[in-house]
Amino acid sequence: MILHENKSIKVDDLHENKNMAYVGWEVSWFPMSVKRIMGTETEYAVSRPGTAYGQPVRLSFEVVGAAAKADERHIRWDYRQEDPVNDARGTRLDRASARPDMLTDAPQLEVTNVIAPNGGRIYVDHAHPEYSSPETLDPFAALAWDKAGDRLMRRAAARASAKAEAEGGAPVVLHRNNVDGKGASWGSHENYAMDRAVPFERVAALMTAHFVSRQIWAGSGHVGIGERSERAGFQLSQRADHFHMKVGLQTTFDRPIINTRDESHDRAGRRRLHVIVGDANLMDTPRALKLGATSMLLWALEHAHEAGYDLDALLDALRLEDPVEAMHEVSHDLSLSKALACEGGGALTAWQMQVLLRGMVYEVAAALLGVDAKGEPLWEDRETRNVMAMWTQALTDVAVVRHACEDERLALAGEASRLEWLLKWQLLERLRRRFACGWDDARLAAFDLQWCLLDTERSPYAKLERAGRVERVVSEAQVARAEREAPEETRAWLRAAVVRRFPAQVVAASWSHLTVRDPYASDGAGDVPEPETYGNASAASASSDPFGRVGGRGLRDVADLDMSDPLAFGRERCAAVLDDAPDAASALRAIAALA
Repeated sequence: MILHENKSIKVDDLHENKNMAYVGWEVSWFPMSVKRIMGTETEYAVSRPGTAYGQPVRLSFEVVGAAAKADERHIRWDYRQEDPVNDARGTRLDRASARPDMLTDAPQLEVTNVIAPNGGRIYVDHAHPEYSSPETLDPFAALAWDKAGDRLMRRAAARASAKAEAEGGAPVVLHRNNVDGKGASWGSHENYAMDRAVPFERVAALMTAHFVSRQIWAGSGHVGIGERSERAGFQLSQRADHFHMKVGLQTTFDRPIINTRDESHDRAGRRRLHVIVGDANLMDTPRALKLGATSMLLWALEHAHEAGYDLDALLDALRLEDPVEAMHEVSHDLSLSKALACEGGGALTAWQMQVLLRGMVYEVAAALLGVDAKGEPLWEDRETRNVMAMWTQALTDVAVVRHACEDERLALAGEASRLEWLLKWQLLERLRRRFACGWDDARLAAFDLQWCLLDTERSPYAKLERAGRVERVVSEAQVARAEREAPEETRAWLRAAVVRRFPAQVVAASWSHLTVRDPYASDGAGDVPEPETYGNASAASASSDPFGRVGGRGLRDVADLDMSDPLAFGRERCAAVLDDAPDAASALRAIAALA
């Protein structure tokens, strides 16, 4: 049973184990489970080797343009629902006071957006080509669709390279990394839907402790200390040195540990936690566990009061004296034993903080779910059990590494198959010993860069993965399917299906809306709306109906479907209607009527 805006609509077996999903205005999705709407965003480094003066913005256009199908190039991204100056702390930044790079809702006239075949988005974000995954329901699905993005971007780069070479130019190269070692950094973001009723101050406090400490198992490793590699050395995270504030709205300068951009792409009762602190990992385990552990902590946060858990006591214990400095210290500390000063006195290591965070999840779960004979909470689904087992294994791995000397660390094969920073360090340390050099040797920095190549024939990491040196969480078959198809349970399915079935009729799309030509418009006015009408400035003219013609100049012959509910537009509910529809407008009208 799904409750949709206080109406009951029967959908059999929509969710595994028949978890109750409330997808109307009163929301408590997937109680006691890792499952929630989640997704990733990855910016890729772009370059053209052999050219003295690269133009990353132009190269990004080439890559994104190569990702577009000829019959879909006209489809615009609908920016009307985006609001980058809305702050989760309850304020709004005046647009006139915002730096231009914060106004990401400004429409572009050049082709900068592509609806991927899997329902995701490929676009130019500042000076990088970016892939945003479609909405998924659990960390393992999110991993599959995240890895599918690497495939899609690799194919786009290959097509852009072929075109350039045919015209006498050089190929385009993509890296999945976060830094250039010269001061520049770009993002690998995570997104989680959560209950807006949880005070944001509590979200920020708990997530600060988690993001600072999870580097010990989530870091991808990096040669050089400091934003510009000012000091020689190796650290756990590529991204840590580029954070300088505790909380903030911005993402590209003075980066905060907690980003406050309040843009839910959802209904009124939901919030999107936008996470910008993560590394662009290549290894399956940290990619999945980042999503899974964070989702479980959000679940515990949402249900702590119900379980009678003393959340304030935990937050007091975990509150760091200087979270920004701690972020840097954890990343720089290969001993994994650095004691971080706490605001209330005393100190904790990152490992101890992670143990406390995991313990919170277990205590809340035990109170609400009960436990088995071994004391393990009675988790309701396989995905949750797997995430908690992976979290336990990660902390065990870190403990083993922490107590090993350098020579012993070089021999840790199982741990290195799950800790990306350790695997990278092992290879670099062997090279360093072979070359009899220090960490400032340019050959080590070059290897670090080569590690992140998206080209699987040249990437050292990809070779290790093929050799079985890396633990896999999702199969190649799952990733190949995620490259072609959208998740069936979320609105991404309808987005991809409408674009695939009626590409010429789709005018614009976004996470929460689809806009198509309406051949039944009674006034017969206008052509397809001009691209600039899809900027944020036109948001006020949008129809408030779930499906209706959008008001405003030149918009009277298009129709817009509000898909704010991420679970109401999946395959099970919409496929038959779409199959029977003669055109896109008829399909969306019939789907809207189902509500």
